[in-house]
Amino acid sequence: MKKVLILCTGNSCRSIIAEALINAKLDGIEADSSGVKASGRVNPYAKKLLEEKGIWKNTYHSKVLDEVLDNSYDLIVTVCDHANETCPMFPKPSPKLHVGFEDPDGKGYEAFKETYKEIEERLLPKLKKVLSGDNTIQEQ
Repeated sequence: MKKVLILCTGNSCRSIIAEALINAKLDGIEADSSGVKASGRVNPYAKKLLEEKGIWKNTYHSKVLDEVLDNSYDLIVTVCDHANETCPMFPKPSPKLHVGFEDPDGKGYEAFKETYKEIEERLLPKLKKVLSGDNTIQEQ
């Protein structure tokens, strides 16, 4: 089982959506998510969307880095520019990948549906490729 950390700023929308999509749709890959400045809440539209898609788990919540810092990951994925620029060093070095998505927070429900679709279409195939060894990534 490959372990992936999805990292963004607030850990309320994009990273939670990505975590749920990976856990639901990619066999052999398990995802966690966290925020460099975690908001402490999951955006209600993100939760609603994941519930409608049937992939919401009550264990999903906005996490601070301290909750995941000591975990080992095969890959750390940043999904926003701020997280990419401020990604902390982890005690156990992990390869890092950046695939940015626009933040739907503060926008209507349609923006969340679009973000979900983009993550599913852009991030999931890239993760499969990278974690199968088809693509080189930089070491953190």
